[in-house]
Amino acid sequence: MIRARVAPTLRLFAPCPRGLEDALAAELVALGATVVARPPGGVAFDGDQAIAYRANLHARIASRVLVRIAQGAYRDEDDLYRLASAHGWEAVFRPDQTLRVDVSAIRSPLQSLNFATLRIKDAIVDRMRNATGERPSIDTRHPDVRVFAFLDATEATLYLDLSGEPLFKRGWRQRDDKGEAPLKENLAAGLLALSGWTPETPLLDPFCGSGTIVIEAAQAALDIAPGASRSFGFEKLADFDATLWSGLRSDAIRRSRRASAPLPIAASDIDPRAIEQARMNLSRAGLGSDAVALICRDFAGSLPPFERPGLIVCNPPYGERVALEGAAEQGGFAEFAATLRDGFAGWRACVLTSDRALPRQLGMKERRKWPLYNGALECRLFVFDIFAPGTAPRRNRAAAADTPGEVEPRD
Repeated sequence: MIRARVAPTLRLFAPCPRGLEDALAAELVALGATVVARPPGGVAFDGDQAIAYRANLHARIASRVLVRIAQGAYRDEDDLYRLASAHGWEAVFRPDQTLRVDVSAIRSPLQSLNFATLRIKDAIVDRMRNATGERPSIDTRHPDVRVFAFLDATEATLYLDLSGEPLFKRGWRQRDDKGEAPLKENLAAGLLALSGWTPETPLLDPFCGSGTIVIEAAQAALDIAPGASRSFGFEKLADFDATLWSGLRSDAIRRSRRASAPLPIAASDIDPRAIEQARMNLSRAGLGSDAVALICRDFAGSLPPFERPGLIVCNPPYGERVALEGAAEQGGFAEFAATLRDGFAGWRACVLTSDRALPRQLGMKERRKWPLYNGALECRLFVFDIFAPGTAPRRNRAAAADTPGEVEPRD
C-alpha cells in the first residue's frame, strides 16, 4: 500500500503592526493556516511549506513570515551559542551565501543584545565551517539569509526569515517615493480591514499622497496578490521547492483581474505632484490608469465622488504639510469637519492620526478607535459616522482598548 506523503508542519510567526493581530489572523486562516496565538505584534500559526509560501504571496497585513527552528532556555550568551550551534545550518543554506542575525528581547537578563547577536552569529558560522570547511560572510544590508532571535526572561527562540525584504515592500514603489507622510503598505491594508471596507463599498482617500491606501484597495478588489511582483527569501534556501512556488505564483497571476470599468475607489490631494506620483504608482502596481479616480483638489468644500455613501479612509497630513500650505492646524481640522458634515452625510470616516484629541477638534464623537503604530509613531484609528448638521443621535460610546503591549520580532 502506497501512503500519500504528508507535508511536515512548520511553526510559523508573522509580525505585523501592533493593533492588527486579529485582522492578520483572519487573513492567515483564509489561506489555510492554523492560528496558534496572537501575541501583541504578530500571529503564531502552523502550516506546511505551501502555506508558508502562500502567506508570503497573499498576506497583506504581515510584515514578514518567519519559521521557528530552535527554542530553549538560556541564562547567558553561552547558552545562546549552544542553542544556535545545535541546529544543522549546513542543511539550510550554502557557505557561499551571506548571513545577517538580528536579536530582539523583552525582559532579557542579558546586558548587551549586541554581544548576544555576536554569539549567535559565531555559532552559526562555526557550525557551518565545521560541517563544510567554509564559513559564510556577514552582510547586514542585503543578506541572502536572515536569522531572527527573540529573547524573553528565560527562553530564546530562533527564527529563519522566509520573506527577505519586508512584505510591505510590494515591488511597485520606487526607492525615492516616500510621499509627504509615509504609510507602509501593510498598515494601509490593515486600515482597510479595520474599517470594514469591501470591494463593493465606495472608498475615498481625500489626502492620498502617493496613493498607498487606494492602491492596496484596488489590488484587493482585483485579487492581485501583494507579493506577485517580488522575490522572497525562501527562494534562496536549500529546501526551496521551485515547482510548488511556480504553481502557487502562476495560480495567483491567473486569478488576478484587470478592471473592466472604473472601480468605486477615488483619491484626491491638493498637491499635483502627489497625484502624479499616485498615478505612476497605480501603473507600476498593475492597475489601469482609470481603475481609480484621481483628482487634484482641496478637500475643503468638496462633494462625494460617488452617488452611494461609502467609506473615507485616510491619514491626514495635518501638522507639517498643512503648515507649509499656509493653513493653521486647528483651521485644517475645522474645514475637514465642516466638509464631512456638509457633504458626506451617510458616510463613515476612518482617520489615522497621532493626535488623540482629534474627536474634540472635529467636534465629533468617535464610534470606535483602535491604537495602532505607524512605524515607531503611536497613532489611533478613529471611526466616525457622518451625520448632517443637527441630526447626530445621542448614544453611549463603546469603550475601546487603548494600551498596546509588547511585541515579538518585527521590523
